[in-house]
Amino acid sequence: MSAVYLVLLLLPLVSAQTFHWGPCPSPAVQPGFDVQKYLGRWYEIARLPNSFERGKCIEANYALRKDGTIRVLNSQLYKDKVSTAEGTAVVPDTREMAKLGVSFSYFTPYSPYWVLTTDYTSLAVVYSCTDVLRLFRVEYAWILSRSRFPLPQTVRYAKELLVREGIDISRMKATDQNCKDN
Repeated sequence: MSAVYLVLLLLPLVSAQTFHWGPCPSPAVQPGFDVQKYLGRWYEIARLPNSFERGKCIEANYALRKDGTIRVLNSQLYKDKVSTAEGTAVVPDTREMAKLGVSFSYFTPYSPYWVLTTDYTSLAVVYSCTDVLRLFRVEYAWILSRSRFPLPQTVRYAKELLVREGIDISRMKATDQNCKDN
C-alpha cells in the first residue's frame, strides 16, 4: 500500500514529463559508438516534454575533460535571455559506450543517456528512461542535429526509429530553432 502512496506523491512531480505505466523498454543503441566523434555542438530538433527545457534555440555542447568525463553544456533562449546548465556525462560500462550517464548536480545520480543512433555529422537520437518502482517510468527522448534545420526526411527517420524501438512519441514536439546564433 505504501507504494501506491508514493506514486500519488510523485505524480505532481512528473506532470511536465512523459511517463507511462510499467518498466522502461530496452531499445537498441548505436553499435561501435565513438564518443570522440560525438563531441561538439548539437541542436535540439524535437523532444518529449520535460520540465527543464522551456525555451527555444536549445543546444548541447559536449567536450572531453582532462579526467576523462564529458562536459555537457546545455543552453536555451528563454524569455529573451540565454540560460545554461552544465553537467557531466560518463560512460559507466565501456562494453556499451552508447549508454552514457548524465548528471547536472553533485547531489543527483547519473540519469541514462542512451544514443540510439548517430552518424556523427547530421543526426543523433537519444533516449533516457528511469523506472519508478517498476510501476511507471519517466521518459525523455531527443532528436539532435548538427544543423538547426535538418532535412524533413532526417527528422522523419529519427521518429520512425523511436517508434520501432517501442517509444511513444505522440507527445513529441519540435524545438523552435528560429533564432540568431547564441
